[in-house]
Amino acid sequence: MARIAGVDLPRDKHISISLTYIFGIGRTSAVEICRKAELDPSTKTRDLTDEEITRIRQVIEADYNVEGALRGQVARNIKRLMAINCYRGLRHKRGLPAHGQRTRTNARTRKGPKRTVGAKRKQ
Repeated sequence: MARIAGVDLPRDKHISISLTYIFGIGRTSAVEICRKAELDPSTKTRDLTDEEITRIRQVIEADYNVEGALRGQVARNIKRLMAINCYRGLRHKRGLPAHGQRTRTNARTRKGPKRTVGAKRKQ
């Protein structure tokens, strides 16, 4: 099993698809990495030699910000937005969508489960 950037890549998929399991690498980046490492993107991950895996690892380390470093960078960007109290930072603080989506309905991923609000009956 190929292990690149701390991620075990699936063996039975093409290398261009397997690379997308690494945080920060999408389809376009994966094909670009294969081109730079002089590999056919349709090669199965299990068929790669150690030398080819090393070439892929070198390309990623040289040109791409992935996994832990990228997650840290994203977290720092969000903290900065929250610190300067901009609109997007306030939305992050409140746990609401930050990109203009409606919240009257359909914001359950960000808002969490529905909490029923009702009036107490007088006795």
